[in-house]
Amino acid sequence: MGQSDRSTQSPDRDDAHNRQQDQPLPHAATAATAVATRVPRHVAIIMDGNGRWAAQRGLPRVAGHERGTDNIRRITFAAAELGVQYLTLWAFSTENWQRPADEIQGIMRILGEAIDRESDELHRQGAQLRHIGSLDGLDPGIRQSVLDAIELTRNNDKLVLTLAFNYGGRQELVAAIRDLVVSGVDPNDIDERLIGRHLYTRDLPDPDLIVRTSGEFRMSNFLLWQAAYAELFFTPTLWPDFGPEHLQTAIHDFARRERRFGRVTPADSIARPGG
Repeated sequence: MGQSDRSTQSPDRDDAHNRQQDQPLPHAATAATAVATRVPRHVAIIMDGNGRWAAQRGLPRVAGHERGTDNIRRITFAAAELGVQYLTLWAFSTENWQRPADEIQGIMRILGEAIDRESDELHRQGAQLRHIGSLDGLDPGIRQSVLDAIELTRNNDKLVLTLAFNYGGRQELVAAIRDLVVSGVDPNDIDERLIGRHLYTRDLPDPDLIVRTSGEFRMSNFLLWQAAYAELFFTPTLWPDFGPEHLQTAIHDFARRERRFGRVTPADSIARPGG
């Protein structure tokens, strides 16, 4: 994180953040017992608002991406502490390649530095790192760093942290369809289960809760297939400012919702026949 970016944070907040980084990552399966609420098994977050965060402070956009990347560790720890078992973070979309070249270069630099800096710590804390999206087009060094981090942490089970980088929901579906065509499968054998086995997320449960920061109210091509029954939570908070308390608010909101998956409860059938 650049010096100009760090200067916007108070010393007290820096100290608290550093103390949290030194704490061990809780095991999600046991941490859930400490939270008196129904915890989503899989939370996915659209990390939006880095550029606006920087603009509000008169900083270059890359400073917002640096602060946003710095926030990943804080939210990963908070998610495990709250009992979340799977955390998916959307870091870079296939559409983001249309951004200015200098911003893309900055994002790639930040990604490479973050992977190199955080991989050993994630492993020490027992987190498993995964990637969804395409690694094509990335710098060979960054690509290898991602693959090495995935291999290093593959047997960890405290929390599964998935980075959606160079990811797009439509792109994922196109890739799955191509795989099915190449495999020569009989069209009559294609069902939802088979399609799911050809998605990037084949080894992940569908998200229970999708959070989007920065006040936007759209999915923007994120986990389109997997989000069919996900609960959605939108917050005006920009991603660099999105802290554990905001995540807890989202989870508490989730816990108050009744998930029907197309079914009705006995009360519904009485109060709203046919609804």
